Amino acid sequence: MFDRAGNTKIHKRNYPATDYERLFYPRKVAILGVSSGENSIGFGAGILKSILAMGFEGKIFPVNPKGGQIAGLNIYKSVEDIPEDIDFAIVSVAARFVPEALEACRKKGAAGAEILSSGFSELGTPEGQALEKQIQEVAAKGIRVVGPNCFGIYCPRSALTLLPGPDLSRESGPVGFLAQSGGMSIDFAHAAKWMGVRFSKMVSFGNGADLREAELLHHLAGDPETKVITMYIEGIKDGEAFFREMKAAASQKPVIIYKGGLSRAGARAVASHTASMGGSRVIWQSMIRQAGAIQVADSEEMAQVTMAFSMLPQKSFRNITVIGGGGAIGVTACDLAETHGIEIPSLSAELQERIGNHLPKPGSSATNPIDVANPFVGPQPLREILLAAAEDPRIDLQMIVSLLFHYQGLAQAMNLSVNTVTPFRELAQAVRDVVDRTGKPVIAVLPNVKRGLESMDVTEMMAMARQEYVNCGIPVFDEMHDAIRAVARVNTYYGGRKK
Repeated sequence: MFDRAGNTKIHKRNYPATDYERLFYPRKVAILGVSSGENSIGFGAGILKSILAMGFEGKIFPVNPKGGQIAGLNIYKSVEDIPEDIDFAIVSVAARFVPEALEACRKKGAAGAEILSSGFSELGTPEGQALEKQIQEVAAKGIRVVGPNCFGIYCPRSALTLLPGPDLSRESGPVGFLAQSGGMSIDFAHAAKWMGVRFSKMVSFGNGADLREAELLHHLAGDPETKVITMYIEGIKDGEAFFREMKAAASQKPVIIYKGGLSRAGARAVASHTASMGGSRVIWQSMIRQAGAIQVADSEEMAQVTMAFSMLPQKSFRNITVIGGGGAIGVTACDLAETHGIEIPSLSAELQERIGNHLPKPGSSATNPIDVANPFVGPQPLREILLAAAEDPRIDLQMIVSLLFHYQGLAQAMNLSVNTVTPFRELAQAVRDVVDRTGKPVIAVLPNVKRGLESMDVTEMMAMARQEYVNCGIPVFDEMHDAIRAVARVNTYYGGRKK
């Protein structure tokens, strides 16, 4: 935005004072709406048990007018009965009781609360809208609110978790995630766990009656624990503020945006989900591009691109090598790379000769892409090939495509398990050694065409192979087009920053 003289306007960020430390790392938490009994299955009991399972080390105060006990904890009949002040509250009571419960938590000293309950503006009824306005009125008195109609906060370091999330990772990482959808949040958290993505904090803010996209984005932009910001957005309250915060954040760290509701049908679904407006596809694409953020098309790409940004060095990768068994892999790689503005340059004659010494004959090729001819080339030859190819000063990144599913046939012929026969542990370690020696990252691609019931052993082995790579700090993709597309998104961001 510009003033009349053509100068850039300076926008003040008039966000309320917020004690984010007590929101994300509370030591005393009240959970409202907890029914007694070990077999309770309501939201309140569910989130309490999930936080305990995550290993929360602070104090928990369950609240329900009926009293009782749950998980060895006394249930207080009211917030007022809690003998101490609290840092944070988790509210899971019927919608009509939420404003009064929120006010009680504010008076108990809570810096913030997450409201899991639904039945507010997302219903599109006067009653629901009036209740949400009451929440905003209480929040304005000095308590920050996440929700309503949300799954809450996931923070691995403090053991706060989403509903239902008793088995999410406790390992902190560089990714901050913001979403209006609770389902999208919990699904992304589970997918990220096996993909190797780790979070600093995640916020499912639902209807966003108080805290929502622009203000939370502003906080994550300045959060030293968060190096990559990913967002699932359905609609925004203040377009100018959001653009300003997105641009400011993207100037410091990668911001990845998955915008839902860009189709007419999707916009209708958005309105009934969180009472938000979807918006124009063209306007959103233009806004995200101008802000310097990265737009993704779906949740799968969101996870893949987030993994690339969180696990790869902060730079562009314009020239790569591709190593795999089969000529079609090389042809496909070249086509995909060209589409995304990535080069696969031919290696020098001297490097080709050295690489050729480690390749089986006949059928292999030492040019780039490097065709190793068959899927059973061992970890040590592949290590030497990667080391040699990395000597080309033009190469920024290497990609190895391993068709490990072929080991099933070999295992059957030897009457051994596929886990025993497949050298995935040694291969992952060899790749890690290459990265350490050369300083150039390597991406692993592990396709699997054997997914029938008769190949469940292959599915298990592939999961174990992925975990070995992840443990070695190597990003893993299922398909080559996913890997190249993710690298291209990284190039777009870091290349754009240089410009």
